[in-house]
Amino acid sequence: MVDNVFLPNPVVVNPDRQQIKPQPQNQRKPDGQPSAFDQILGQKLPSTQGVKFSQHAQDRLRARGITMNEAQIGLLNSAVNNVAQKGGKESLIMMGDAAFVVSVKNRTVVTAMDRSQMQGNVFTNIDSAVVI
Repeated sequence: MVDNVFLPNPVVVNPDRQQIKPQPQNQRKPDGQPSAFDQILGQKLPSTQGVKFSQHAQDRLRARGITMNEAQIGLLNSAVNNVAQKGGKESLIMMGDAAFVVSVKNRTVVTAMDRSQMQGNVFTNIDSAVVI
């Protein structure tokens, strides 16, 4: 017979012998906005991680002749920080003659295009847009 049993997610049993499932931690409010704790934590933790470019985005930048200087990358980082604070997950960031689709959670530019590629293009799977 086993004396000690480890349960990673303990189940609490009430006196009526009905199971009560533990409430998940760190839930978002019903409107999809982060909780007050998440907002304060996001403000207090410095965002030291810069935006990364996926291999696909790097290929698109090279193929389309899009170059970025440090100031532009700083603006892109700032835009991603703003979207993250608002709860965005996938964002279209338009900066000058270029547009970037960014995974905010991963802080990764997924793809990039120039003005000629933007015209007539439909952007899907985004929940926010920023114009810089």
